[in-house]
Amino acid sequence: MRRARRLPAETLAPYLIDVPESLGPLNWAALFGNDHPVEIEVGFGKGLFLLTSSQARPEINFVGIEIFRKYQLYTATRLTKRALKNVKVACADARLFLTDRVAAGSVQAVHVYFPDPWWKTRHRKRRLFTAEFAAACERTLKAGGRLFVVTDVESYAQVIRETAAQYTRLVFEESPAEKAPVHDFDYLTNFERKYRKEGRPIHRMVYRKN
Repeated sequence: MRRARRLPAETLAPYLIDVPESLGPLNWAALFGNDHPVEIEVGFGKGLFLLTSSQARPEINFVGIEIFRKYQLYTATRLTKRALKNVKVACADARLFLTDRVAAGSVQAVHVYFPDPWWKTRHRKRRLFTAEFAAACERTLKAGGRLFVVTDVESYAQVIRETAAQYTRLVFEESPAEKAPVHDFDYLTNFERKYRKEGRPIHRMVYRKN
């Protein structure tokens, strides 16, 4: 990973969400200082989606969840250098974060882009998209809220469809068509850019909460 030059911790602090065990559900209005709608990205990696979306949609507050601290700090550095005010990033297990730190019905959208498929059978239990995770997404979404999922693994896409249908009230809405990128950063994530340039098929799913 090419590292952005690390800024001092006190400079990054406004972009970091601390997740102490006793915190309870976050108050979005207090966290952002406004009552704008909130959207969450699970597994933001190097932060491309958060960077582009927060700039394109300043009327939305974005929260990123990433289990690796290095990516939290890397993305916070990129956000700080652009002085973006509508993004916060947390280092946490997304399944626990959605369950314990996000109030029910408080989120407009959840974005899950290219989750690790964990190919080996003995590692399948580590997959993000389980019945519990799907139920947590449904719980956090407002009525009419949407879950956006993208993967390059067809078998994983099928698991996601079956899980959502069996364990949630989320209704499959569409499979969005790919749009031609305008420039080299006009992708959801770095993974999407890589995979599309390699010619891999991409599976896109949008679910709506009834």
